[in-house]
Amino acid sequence: MWNIDFITEEEFDAHVAGTIRSYADSLTSFDIQKFNSNLVDPIKLIFDKSVYGLSWDEIIKSEIFRQRDKSNNNSIGFFHQKIFYYLDDCDVPQQGWDVIFRTDGDVDLGEGIHASTAYVEIKNKHNTMNSASAAKTYIRMQDQLLNDDDCVCLLVEAIARHSQNITWSISIDGQKKGHNRIRRVSIDKFYELVTGDPDAFYKICSALPESIERVLKMKDEVSPPHDTVIEELKVQAKSMGGSMSLALYMLGFSGYQGFPGG
Repeated sequence: MWNIDFITEEEFDAHVAGTIRSYADSLTSFDIQKFNSNLVDPIKLIFDKSVYGLSWDEIIKSEIFRQRDKSNNNSIGFFHQKIFYYLDDCDVPQQGWDVIFRTDGDVDLGEGIHASTAYVEIKNKHNTMNSASAAKTYIRMQDQLLNDDDCVCLLVEAIARHSQNITWSISIDGQKKGHNRIRRVSIDKFYELVTGDPDAFYKICSALPESIERVLKMKDEVSPPHDTVIEELKVQAKSMGGSMSLALYMLGFSGYQGFPGG
């Protein structure tokens, strides 16, 4: 029985389906050209293989998984952002802020802070931002406060250390900055702010596994990719006297002196 009142089961499944569609690139099978499209680091792979005691098949599969996982982070970002398209009083712009939450009443942030609009940047983890990116985001929020004195700006973290709604403090050019209308908010607290339900994010998480299962059953076109990288590397290795190491080196160093073709 569907027990979420701020999004329908049909809307949620549609959003899950959209998230799965955003996995399209990572579902593409890897051949050696795609595998090396951004130039793998052969030396790192050879060290990793030896240090972790992996086979050639295992280290190549591990690198393919790493490349897919990097792409899939964007899909998870899609999931966390685009769901607010279905929630009342939320706008998901094509560019700019990830979410803008407006209400006829007040956005109540606690600590006596009220506003009619919340401008939101969503991050999977706060610590994925380097100092330059964090400073850029903070300055952007400062500018928004200068242009709209009836708003708050929120850095919403999907993966925070704990549930929180606190002032975001940051060092810019060696000076510590902090403003009670620029806040770090865990995603559960943001869902509560938008829906009024303190358990809203928990309900989303609880509904997700069954929704993914339903959607995948309806989408016959979703199938595991067939990767051919290891087979192609073995063919190249055979032509080089059976050296898998040399075949791997050729992905990055084919034009270097001393290597075949260099």
